[in-house]
Amino acid sequence: MEKELTDLIAAEILDTDQALTPQSDLFAAGLDSMGIMQLLLVIEDRFGVAMDPAELSRENFSTAEKIAALVRSKKVAEPR
Repeated sequence: MEKELTDLIAAEILDTDQALTPQSDLFAAGLDSMGIMQLLLVIEDRFGVAMDPAELSRENFSTAEKIAALVRSKKVAEPR
């Protein structure tokens, strides 16, 4: 999931050719509040999870690795 998010963020959110890894600082790479909003829509669509506004923090969205961990935790917490 980390690789998929990294590729998605680079291509669709940041529109960059910059080499990103799952541990790359996304804010240093150019992620801003508008990018986070776009990313939320993509996450909801692609992974079927909704983010609580309280989860929209710099800490949770600083790397693709952290975003993937948050998405996984939401998928586990959702009732089946």
